[in-house]
Amino acid sequence: MGFTVGEHSAGHMRRILHMFLTRWELVRLSDSATLALTELVANVVRHVPGRRCSVLILREPHGLRVEVADGVPGTVVAKAGGELDEGGRGLVLVEAVTDRWGVEERAGGKTVWFECDA
Repeated sequence: MGFTVGEHSAGHMRRILHMFLTRWELVRLSDSATLALTELVANVVRHVPGRRCSVLILREPHGLRVEVADGVPGTVVAKAGGELDEGGRGLVLVEAVTDRWGVEERAGGKTVWFECDA
């Protein structure tokens, strides 16, 4: 399901993700997974015209996979900015708090995903 995200959407997404993690008895992944999801949603708010995306939360045999898909083609890069830069650290954080992450090109856009092992 696609929807438009805004400044407060990350908080709603964190609550939904935490609900799933509680149900799946994976609450120990909550801090890292909610931080990573917050960063991916923030990237949509900052960089995607119209702020449209879809979010997929999956229980995997090894733990958790979260995907955020948008309609903007192109790759994204995790890069540490300078200490005075206002942005550019989100994917560095995703890389630091998850076990795996990546970007998959698809027709009409891309999917940025991460996985956390149980």
